[in-house]
Amino acid sequence: MVPYLPRADNQTETKRVESISAASLDAGSTPAGSTKAGNSPDDHVIVGGILTKRSMKLADRLLNVLEEYHTLGISEQIDYQKFYLYSLITHSTAIEGSTVTEIENQLLFDEGITAKGRTLQEQMMNLDLKAAYEHSMLLARQHTDFSIDLLKSLSALVMKNTGGQYNTAQGSFDAAKGDLRLLGVSAGIGGRSYMNYQKVPQKLQDFCVWLNAERHQLSKEDIIAAYNLSFDAHYQLVTIHPWVDGNGRMSRLVMNQLQFEFGLVPVKIVKEDRAEYIQALVDAREQESVDPFRNFMLEEHMRNLSKEMAEYKKSQLSDPINPVADPINIFTDPITERLYQAILQNDSLNYRGYAALLGVSEATIKRRLADLKKAGMIVRVGSNKTGRWGTAAK
Repeated sequence: MVPYLPRADNQTETKRVESISAASLDAGSTPAGSTKAGNSPDDHVIVGGILTKRSMKLADRLLNVLEEYHTLGISEQIDYQKFYLYSLITHSTAIEGSTVTEIENQLLFDEGITAKGRTLQEQMMNLDLKAAYEHSMLLARQHTDFSIDLLKSLSALVMKNTGGQYNTAQGSFDAAKGDLRLLGVSAGIGGRSYMNYQKVPQKLQDFCVWLNAERHQLSKEDIIAAYNLSFDAHYQLVTIHPWVDGNGRMSRLVMNQLQFEFGLVPVKIVKEDRAEYIQALVDAREQESVDPFRNFMLEEHMRNLSKEMAEYKKSQLSDPINPVADPINIFTDPITERLYQAILQNDSLNYRGYAALLGVSEATIKRRLADLKKAGMIVRVGSNKTGRWGTAAK
């Protein structure tokens, strides 16, 4: 995989090409003449897989991280969901070469202020992806089934202002309209070819049928299975490579759409981990196993959430203007007051320990802890297993 090379074309340029030359997850390159049906060594897609011992350990660790994340109530902060979305968009476009920062995107999205020193193309790339995510999140809330037309409509949003029209011996297609590619692509200079373009429509249809079936039979309680399904969908879509450009952004978009639909914390792949991310895709492809990619994604999600929690805890403990809540106004029920007093006496018990001490369920303890934390009365210090509860009184 060679470094990203930004495309120099604009949406109004019409091209006569036999192959596409660009090296990124979004696009690929292939020698002219490699477009005969059956030439591609990678015309199949790996579906599913079983959890290995390492995968199970990573899954358990992620569940612990998510439990702590939800207990802290980070996502309950004002405008958190909006800024998390902006971060998803910024890092997704950065993986494909955008240099626009999160703060610059915030000004662009909220105030319409363009960033100095950034090209129009990369700023339009971010605006287009924002529009695609907003539509994708609506589809997630409506639990809309996937179809080729739906995927093409999302791709059209992703590529609206940066896609170009291509003329080939096989016909013309417009990336800005979400058209499927009519030429061959490969994973960078000297890389292995993606599947032949003639196979893409059927493979994409098979992908939609498979994904819809998996979505409908998925247990809402199985968080890891839901994450793995979203990872598998990402891997399969980028392997099919249906479009001449935007495949990476589309694959991450579909992955996040599934996570939004399942009520999960969306996975963000940060630009700093781009090389590791691409290598995980390469490893999965070469090993014909989704495990390398699944494992990377689990680890990436844990890294990002752990970093976010550490920053949140630091801000809660060190902010001199962080108001301390009045216990008299916070304790709306005796259980909450008893729990707070119990924490003052022993701040290292787990959910089960406090539940046994107060004679209530663990679910009740979780809700009351969340209330106390939201009110600023407590903050979690350290991990769920070895940490403790910091209180305003200490």
